[in-house]
Amino acid sequence: MTRPHDPRTTELFRLALQENTGDTISLEQFIAPLEARAYGFLVVLLSLPNFIPIPMGVGGVCGTLLVIIGAQMLWGMPRPWLPRFTRQHGFPRHSVESFVSHMTPMFSRLERVCRPRFEQITRRPYSHFSGLMLILLGILLALPIPFTNYPFGLVILGFGVALIERDGVLLALVWAATLISTAMVGSLSSAMVALARHFFG
Repeated sequence: MTRPHDPRTTELFRLALQENTGDTISLEQFIAPLEARAYGFLVVLLSLPNFIPIPMGVGGVCGTLLVIIGAQMLWGMPRPWLPRFTRQHGFPRHSVESFVSHMTPMFSRLERVCRPRFEQITRRPYSHFSGLMLILLGILLALPIPFTNYPFGLVILGFGVALIERDGVLLALVWAATLISTAMVGSLSSAMVALARHFFG
């Protein structure tokens, strides 16, 4: 007998709206149906500012928040913890509905290529390693390296989608991309230090 898969992301979005009929919806209410997959949803949210032309510094803010989320996964918390003022802040229902309507087409396209597979590596104990990778991504994003927000944002978006959709194949690819990015940034930093010592040492 085949075990039924968890609801897809778009189904969870619709469920969150159906279960909360008030004029305002808090972040806590919206992510409640996601349970452990709320980690992925928050990671997706933090990836989005990296694709928007907004003032410099967004990488530092988003990177710091990614480190916090990654640390919680590394610690083994079953779902993300948010400060009370963050999780209980109410958003107008029309704003949440607008967000869902804009996000649903993107996730519908992603659901055609992302699906639950090799799901075991999206759960514990492998989720501890995912937490470590998120910490590395957060540090990389927070570094003042020009023109890296977009490529790192893509990796972070893939990370979040993989966690939500329980796609172990995509998650493994994201792990590899994170390790390669870390090695490249480390090599670049070493080269810059060596060059500075050559000219100023």
